[in-house]
Amino acid sequence: MIRKFFEKLTAERYEPEPEDSAIAAAVLMTEIIRADYDVDEAEKDAMKSALKSLIPERDVEALLSEAFDTVNVSNDLQRFTSAIHEQWSDEQKMELLISLWRIAYADNDLDKYEEHMIRRIADLLYISHTDFIKAKITARDH
Repeated sequence: MIRKFFEKLTAERYEPEPEDSAIAAAVLMTEIIRADYDVDEAEKDAMKSALKSLIPERDVEALLSEAFDTVNVSNDLQRFTSAIHEQWSDEQKMELLISLWRIAYADNDLDKYEEHMIRRIADLLYISHTDFIKAKITARDH
């Protein structure tokens, strides 16, 4: 009886692994959109644009849908940033960081929670504070 309880609990808490870095990037973008507890259409549009730019070979609508589904059952940024850190170059990671800032700025209201989430992601991707600031300025001035 106890064993069945824990098996059920484990099954309910199962988090699927991202299939690749494209899903991981989309999930990180989704985390920025959700950080201020207001899913804004301008931010979704910025996310779609970023996905088209960063991952042109993938279906943006499918990535968006899968990212929102995945983020609803996940609470661990580490596994997503790990996939990106292992598979992407430093230049690609910097482009992702700039994209995260652009998504945060898309609704013309940079929220402290969005900024905090981007800082956490940058740290997990081993992006220096200098590059973190450069990406913020690049996104803001774009």
